[in-house]
Amino acid sequence: MKKNKISIPIFVFAVLTFSVSLNTYSQNHLIDLNTKNQNKKTNVVIIYLDDLGYGDLSCYGATELKTPNIDALASGGIKFTSGYATSATCTPSRYGLLTGVYPWRNKDARILAGDAPLLIDTNQRTLPKMLLQAGYQTAIIGKWHLGLGDGFVNWNETIKPGPNEVGFDESYIMAATQDRVPAVYIENGNVVNLDKKDPIEVNYKKNFAGEPTAISNPEMLTMTWHHGHNNSIVNGIPRIGFVKGGKAAIWSDTEMADHFLVKAQSYVRTHKEKPFFLYYAMQQPHVPRTPHPRFAGKSGMGPRGDVILEADWCVGEFMKTLKEEGVLENTLVIFSSDNGPVLNDGYYDDAVEKLGKHDPKGGLRGGKYSLFEAGTRVPFIAYWKGRIQPNVSDAIVCQMDLMASLGKLVGVDENTTDSQNLLSSFLGESKVGRDHLIIEANSHTALRSGDWMMIPPYKGNPMNTKVNTETGISLEYQLYNVSNDMGQKKNLATQNPQKLKELTTIFDQLRNENKRTKKDN
Repeated sequence: MKKNKISIPIFVFAVLTFSVSLNTYSQNHLIDLNTKNQNKKTNVVIIYLDDLGYGDLSCYGATELKTPNIDALASGGIKFTSGYATSATCTPSRYGLLTGVYPWRNKDARILAGDAPLLIDTNQRTLPKMLLQAGYQTAIIGKWHLGLGDGFVNWNETIKPGPNEVGFDESYIMAATQDRVPAVYIENGNVVNLDKKDPIEVNYKKNFAGEPTAISNPEMLTMTWHHGHNNSIVNGIPRIGFVKGGKAAIWSDTEMADHFLVKAQSYVRTHKEKPFFLYYAMQQPHVPRTPHPRFAGKSGMGPRGDVILEADWCVGEFMKTLKEEGVLENTLVIFSSDNGPVLNDGYYDDAVEKLGKHDPKGGLRGGKYSLFEAGTRVPFIAYWKGRIQPNVSDAIVCQMDLMASLGKLVGVDENTTDSQNLLSSFLGESKVGRDHLIIEANSHTALRSGDWMMIPPYKGNPMNTKVNTETGISLEYQLYNVSNDMGQKKNLATQNPQKLKELTTIFDQLRNENKRTKKDN
């Protein structure tokens, strides 16, 4: 009995000692884990749509289309009401996004043909190069449209230079746009599923003998062209440019969204152990609009509405993957579009006829190709679960500013470009954005400054009749208070000469700054 009386206290003491030790170990281990998580670099994902308008999402006021997955990003992050692409067309906007440089500084930064040489010089500083320097894995999946090769592309061999030579570890792309040949995927410079016995030949000036075109063989078409898309026929769709061969490598248009989504999901799953940067460049709602049968007819607006719903679903599925793989709370997601909306952009696809009450411009004026606001003012959302507090910001921000802002986030100084460090704005810690921003459309430029937009006089057509969009071109100065007049209906240039003089002075100073060209580092 004495032994029992003695052993029980000893046992209790031992248990208590072990419990205290275990608790201390657990606390220290948790501290180590928290420190490790705090020190882990934040993943960065840019989800970039193509021709999506300011008013195409329900979170930006659309009532005829419901986009719940993109809305979830907006309601859970920062929704910018004055977020801009650098340009009203695709190639220059993508150039500005990836270089942090105004595209109008590079005379070649225009809409590129499908066989154009690489626009970004391989010595130039880029967003993926910066993130590589900070220890990131980098990848692009989706639309490229920044040129390939050095002037002549042999599609049957490894194509260089391209995305991999300007900072991307991995690339899985289409060369230009879905409406341009060749209609093939390219992985790290090599055409996917290419049969070397059936080589690809591409020519943007003349057709290959005996190859059908929309002009010579209209009976082969499943989609009717309106303007500019009457060359080679691929999958029943007339394209821009002429192509021969490469049959085994041709993509399925209706499965493209799923295809890119699976690649993006796979990238996250296989790269989640280290910090990554993924540029997920979706093709919707650019022409030809080819929704998967799951989405065909779902919007009631024809293919354009259908592919917006499809894109929203893709965003939702991708975000689920981030969550399932345990990286959602350590990933900054930026969502935006390369330029504003366009309805008829080369095909008869009911985009105009079935528009109904929907306003892709969201009350703005103009659209793709236009100096008016709807050309460059686009949906712009920053989402980081648990880090960014939901809010709406009126700060003027530009996709070009991601270069310097993400540089600040990852500890790399990027003050040598047109990009501005607006990280606090993107994280919702400040509502102060840019003071001034120059926007561009088809080699013409204008100035957004505070509440004002100033468009200098230009010679040219005020209306792009092909796409039925106002260009913003006028022989007179134009001055709009876009805070009070977002539709730019009232030109105040004559009524407010003092403000006009102030803005023209700022505009001239910014335009005349002799900074960078495409060959600068």
